[in-house]
Amino acid sequence: MKARRTLVLGLTLLLAGFGTAAPAAGHDEGPPPPPTGESPTTTSNMHLLAHVNPGPGTNADVYGHRGYAYLASWSGWNCFSNGVRVYDLRDPARPQHVSTFGDAASEPSLAGTWTEKVVVQRVDTPSYHGDVAVVTFQTCGSHDDVAFRGFALYDVTDPAHPTPLARYATPGARGSHEIWLGAHGGKAYVYTAVLRSEWTSSPTYDPATNTATTPGRADFRIVDITDPRHPADVGEWGAWKELGVVPVENPASPYSGKQNFTHSVRVDERLTTAYLSYWDLGTVILDIRDPAHPRYLGKTDPEQGATHSSVLSPDGKTLIETHETLGGLPMIYDVSDPRHPVELAHFDIPGGEENSVHDPKLRGGRAYFSWYALGVVVADVSRPSSPKFLGQFVPDDWTPNPDYCDYEGGCSEIWGVYVMDDLILASDMNNGLYVLRMA
Repeated sequence: MKARRTLVLGLTLLLAGFGTAAPAAGHDEGPPPPPTGESPTTTSNMHLLAHVNPGPGTNADVYGHRGYAYLASWSGWNCFSNGVRVYDLRDPARPQHVSTFGDAASEPSLAGTWTEKVVVQRVDTPSYHGDVAVVTFQTCGSHDDVAFRGFALYDVTDPAHPTPLARYATPGARGSHEIWLGAHGGKAYVYTAVLRSEWTSSPTYDPATNTATTPGRADFRIVDITDPRHPADVGEWGAWKELGVVPVENPASPYSGKQNFTHSVRVDERLTTAYLSYWDLGTVILDIRDPAHPRYLGKTDPEQGATHSSVLSPDGKTLIETHETLGGLPMIYDVSDPRHPVELAHFDIPGGEENSVHDPKLRGGRAYFSWYALGVVVADVSRPSSPKFLGQFVPDDWTPNPDYCDYEGGCSEIWGVYVMDDLILASDMNNGLYVLRMA
């Protein structure tokens, strides 16, 4: 077993208007440091098929669609604005880089941005037929008033030749943070989380004192992309306006109290219910059958804060919620009555107390977690009240990355995980894309 290094992260302040140092409270500031002590190891049922390191820069989430992997990029220390890298995985042992989009090299107006999330879906509407990628853009610098912020839409029907379709801007905020794209019944929508928008876009917001007295535009937005060449606002929802929950409990010392903002969003397959990861407020559940008027139903009440993201079972009964804080764990809920979510269980692994779970995915009775230094973790959740550990993959071919981890010997931080057919895709902030198969 390899002794793990201690990596001290200089937290990059990417929070609009906040100029004080802060604890690791989300990857808009930087992920938590990996644990000290002995490294976890890869279990024998996890098989590495391929690894691709795209080179300079830092990686963010990964998404899979129709035999291709879409690897996003984080700001890193240098803000390379690398956009989204596309890999052909039709031969999963030999990934082929076929294109890059959403990057400053191909679109100079995107300089100064990073692309955390990319989601790809088929959009078949009266106005459009094709595969559409939605990509989030946030500014690297907290005081950058020039760089684009929001999300952009691309036609990726031919993944080797992506075509820009349109952009949606989010002035008054750092950009679109996490996102979902849903298409059903001849309609298509982008559902996006705009971090702290209710606070920083308020007409009364004072960046010098970090104060506001009235809500600005909501953190959660619904944007109609039935014609993805012409995105249009439809509806929005914010806990400050709708529930009276102030986004920042203590403006003079913003990290000493609770923070309530939409960090991520998922919706069900029929586009009727939205699940907002609302940081210290828990997962907020909304009825969005009328997308112009989202309606509050209920929320989870987790013991941990920093509600980061979630995944919903296809039948809409089970929600897995993750928490991006030191010792953060996945929580499992019965949400068959969204007005009264019931906590069923939590899931932990050795080393979890020194690390943080990040994103969840669900396929059949298995949950897949990206767990930073603990790698990819797979659990049996076929009985949601009794999750069981199934397997783990931890990269062992670390290389120093001067954009994020320039320590001798390097390090590993698994940011994203995605299940595509029988493949598991994992994105490492420092080391790129891993393609796995589980026995």
